Amino acid sequence: MLETVKYLVGSVGASGFGSRSTAEQVTSACPDLRSITAIITGATSGIGAETARVLAKRGARLVLPARSIKTAEEARARILMEFPDSEIIVMSLDLSSLSSVRSFVSEFESLNFPLNLLINNAGKFSHDYGITEDGIEMTFATNYLGHFLLTKLLLKKMIETAEVTGVQGRIVNVSSSIHSWFSGDGLRYLELITKNKSHYDATRAYSLSKLANVLHTKELAERLKKMEANVTANCVHPGIVRTRLTRDREGLVTDLAFFLASKLLKTIPQAAATTCYVATHPRLIGVSGKYFSDCNEASTSKLGSNANEAARLWSFSETMTYS
Repeated sequence: MLETVKYLVGSVGASGFGSRSTAEQVTSACPDLRSITAIITGATSGIGAETARVLAKRGARLVLPARSIKTAEEARARILMEFPDSEIIVMSLDLSSLSSVRSFVSEFESLNFPLNLLINNAGKFSHDYGITEDGIEMTFATNYLGHFLLTKLLLKKMIETAEVTGVQGRIVNVSSSIHSWFSGDGLRYLELITKNKSHYDATRAYSLSKLANVLHTKELAERLKKMEANVTANCVHPGIVRTRLTRDREGLVTDLAFFLASKLLKTIPQAAATTCYVATHPRLIGVSGKYFSDCNEASTSKLGSNANEAARLWSFSETMTYS
């Protein structure tokens, strides 16, 4: 009850920020980002678009990958109207396709850019059952497995950039508190819904993908530590906000639920705050393997903190991506 009250009134935590802080506010004291190159997935709308806008305002060079080049170009144009000196590169990427992920990384590497910041923000809530060209359930593939492969393939570049520049690299995985809704054996459930549509439940599939984001962060942070890489990996819950992801389920019931919960919803600038805080704030230098909500460190579910499950998911993911 106390935590709910703190959320509603926007009480600040140890970071000095809280649920009502905005992305611009949390980055106001961050270092000049003109030396930073950032890749942000899902930056054409909603939280990702606001994250991109604010990082551009602070001077970062942005790479915006998207399935629709047209939509990405429109997002780029909106930022340039506000910040004409921004350097923004639009590239093609479909996270549900492993070959597309590999093609994107190859094209990015050909640009010879450094890479300081990777924000795995893109998300999909798929009400309808679907299987990707690689034979993987669509929500899991888009929200988690594509990001797993993207991160793994870009890791060498991030480590090299950190070594050359002396600036710590940061990986931010955007998850959700909904990860705590999943219980049971995630890989077994994924196998069931991959083989049999009748087992598919949209909410459970989404919560599994968000749990996978949390477990990925935990194992990735451990591996980076063992490698003594100057790169951190953290995970964030942005909060509840009405974005295009939720509008896929438009209807009377959804509209009524959002109306009743309006006092709990964040604005998009508020929802982008935790991502921007974890991506840029000097206070988080050296902090890795953590989960953040409302710009403060928080606890994951019991399953989300299970090191054995994190290692198991990593091994499975390597097999699935042939990497």
